[in-house]
Amino acid sequence: MRGLDGKRALITGASRGIGRDVALRLASEGANVALNYQSGGVEAVAVAKEITDAGGTAIVVQGSVSIAAEAESLIERTLSDLGGLDILVNNAGITRDNLVMRMSEEDWDAVLDTNLKGAFLCTKAAVRLMLRQRSGRIVNMSSVVGISGNAGQANYSAAKAGLIGFTKTIAREVASRGITVNAVAPGFITTRMVEGLGEGVRAQILGRIPLARFGAPEEVAACVAFLASDDAAYITGQVVGIDGGLGL
Repeated sequence: MRGLDGKRALITGASRGIGRDVALRLASEGANVALNYQSGGVEAVAVAKEITDAGGTAIVVQGSVSIAAEAESLIERTLSDLGGLDILVNNAGITRDNLVMRMSEEDWDAVLDTNLKGAFLCTKAAVRLMLRQRSGRIVNMSSVVGISGNAGQANYSAAKAGLIGFTKTIAREVASRGITVNAVAPGFITTRMVEGLGEGVRAQILGRIPLARFGAPEEVAACVAFLASDDAAYITGQVVGIDGGLGL
């Protein structure tokens, strides 16, 4: 499939996990990709090398999405090095789990700043460009816990729920310029976070998933690639659950 030939994409938090697979999938479909990372430089370079070794185009851009100047520089670097920006995937995210009565203000702020404010800052900078070119795709990485909540994740759930409201609002604001804005809401995906859970916890989670398995990062990436494509031109303001039926 080469459904994204020549498109320019920026994926935040692209050095590992779902972000890595999104970058690989978009590149495999012909997109030229900018891989953002904050601290995983070695991993981001490895992802870029995997893409270029396969004949694709990839650049690596370091920066914190939660700092306005750095978020704006990610857009500027993508524009200068790739020649434009057609697709923004707001994937960067962190966790600082704890029960709310034990959660520090610092942990609350860190998660909201990266997972929600970061999407705002990157979108604000990207939309300026997309409005001028009267086209663009924005995909935000929410979560099933942004819909259902999850004990011990008040900060993460709030940020991911906020992304859903943010997605729907921005979709309304930019639709007249040919820009679509959607979100995906993954369930339990086989990333480091899930792999680090104890066997008992993993068994409990599997018991709640109708498809009786964890999802794979590449399954999330496939949905993101579709939403970024011309085939999804009439889809905007939507939240696509990728959770094996967990949210039913």
